[in-house]
Amino acid sequence: MALLTGSRSAGTGAAGTNTAGGGAAGGEEAAERRRGRVGYLLILPGFIFMLLFFVLPVFSLLATSLYVKPEGADVGQFVPALEFGNYAVVLQNYWPAVVRSFGFALIATVAALLIGYPMAYLVAVRLREHKLLKGILLVLIIAPFFTSFILRTQAWKQILADEGPVVGILRAVSLLPDDGRLTATAFAVVCGLTYNFLPFMALPIYASLERMDVRLIEAGGDLYASPVETFRRITFPLSLPGVMAGTLLTFIPATGDYINAALLGNNQNTTMIGQVIDSRFFRVVDYPGASALSFLLMLAILFLVLLYVRRFGTKELM
Repeated sequence: MALLTGSRSAGTGAAGTNTAGGGAAGGEEAAERRRGRVGYLLILPGFIFMLLFFVLPVFSLLATSLYVKPEGADVGQFVPALEFGNYAVVLQNYWPAVVRSFGFALIATVAALLIGYPMAYLVAVRLREHKLLKGILLVLIIAPFFTSFILRTQAWKQILADEGPVVGILRAVSLLPDDGRLTATAFAVVCGLTYNFLPFMALPIYASLERMDVRLIEAGGDLYASPVETFRRITFPLSLPGVMAGTLLTFIPATGDYINAALLGNNQNTTMIGQVIDSRFFRVVDYPGASALSFLLMLAILFLVLLYVRRFGTKELM
């Protein structure tokens, strides 16, 4: 009888232990579900913002690009349709501007990389211990953001003007003919793009180099690697996330730029796709054509970015 009572007590104790363990597990699951609901609530405002101000406008742009103008309709009057021929028409008429836009953006991106990488390397690596000078140079890199984009471009128009110092020096050393000019040329547009988007290139590279362990560079020197070899095998690979981010932040907005092409170029040989879209929207009042160009530009940039990330992307970005 005592043995039976003892076995019952042991069974009851085991059941109580199992119940307590199950309760603890259930409490953890409930807490996990609550944390999940809180996470969804936190991302809900951002999701709604993206839905209202990105997804819906994109679908609206796509719908507008398929509109048609009825015969006899007034200027700016279009009706909903599925006219995919609008895309063929705008490509046939404006493909030089599209190609030129991507060409200018690519050259400006490469130029910004060649200028911005040494700047970022100097501040992040060489001046790592010089806090004051490092802070001053960082402020100088960010300083263009303190002024208007249009004012910065207008300043470049004055610098490259026919009466400006740059043209005068180039003419004095016979690098530019007496009747030559820099404004209203592709050179001026690319210079403006490079300057205006240079901080977008330098800052991501600086952030990557700042996180890098300098002892790795010192180890390369200890292993008798030349500075070039150390940069090729250690520094540059570790900075690739910043290079990737900088090139994307430069190339994407430069492709659709309007201000530099309008102020520094403003002729048929420097027309970029942003100018064409602006003209179709506000001057010709061709909403379907402008929308088709905008949608094609967005698709082309998305395709090139995906191709670029797939081909040259790092594991951190993928």
